[in-house]
Amino acid sequence: MGFVKEFKEFALKGNVIDLAVGVVIGAAFNKIISSLVDDIITPAILTPALKAAHLTNLSELVIQGTAIKYGNFLSTIISFTITAIALFIFVKAVNKMKKKKETESVIPAEPSNQEKLLAEIRDLLKK
Repeated sequence: MGFVKEFKEFALKGNVIDLAVGVVIGAAFNKIISSLVDDIITPAILTPALKAAHLTNLSELVIQGTAIKYGNFLSTIISFTITAIALFIFVKAVNKMKKKKETESVIPAEPSNQEKLLAEIRDLLKK
């Protein structure tokens, strides 16, 4: 089997294409979550705390006399935590919708009139 043919079979497998689509969608979704966290949630949470500390930005938090900016580190930790919580809530909601859909599809359909009649005949014949 030629190299090109093997590569073509590998690259066009369903799993590889599904994975590629998942990575692209994930990258786009990452931008949405990052914007939600950086532009909406974090400022809403941090603004009161920064005002109480008489600061305008977390990057202003530095250890005096050093180049250690622990404010940036705190900001990254807060962003990570908020992102993790947002993703957890999103995944939980998706799983709940999937579970609901599965339970709806599991409910068997009621037998038709013909099936009911055949079941009655069967039961009568057994007696």
